[in-house]
Amino acid sequence: MTDASRIASSEPVLDTMIQLAFAVKSHRVIAAGSAAFDLYRGLCRRGFSRVATAVSSRGRCIQHDVALVAGEEADQALEALSIRIVPLLNSRAAIAVWIDSVGRRRGNKIQLLLERLGFRVESGARCEVGFILSARRREWTHLANVA
Repeated sequence: MTDASRIASSEPVLDTMIQLAFAVKSHRVIAAGSAAFDLYRGLCRRGFSRVATAVSSRGRCIQHDVALVAGEEADQALEALSIRIVPLLNSRAAIAVWIDSVGRRRGNKIQLLLERLGFRVESGARCEVGFILSARRREWTHLANVA
């Protein structure tokens, strides 16, 4: 495991990701990225029982409520990973992406990627090393505003 994976899955970082994505223990959560297994273990320790990794969810038709993405992905790898997990998310889904301090300059690219995939970035937070972007599906936020 790399140092960035350890940082991404550290307790405060994972807690921030959970808070920004408004994840609760009853949600179906998918963990993705090179730190996915560490996220998975951290979520299980916190009592989340409906957790999967992007690798274990291949071919399943289960729609997840939250996606947590962390690890050392290059822009192209992060884009491919995001494109692969978005179909696994339901229409109300939220996604939180951890970006290491080296990748801070990539924040705008990641925001554009999420918007292109149908999400709207709602918040961000600095953490130990790097920052976390949180986004929600556009359809759901639009319907919530109408109601």
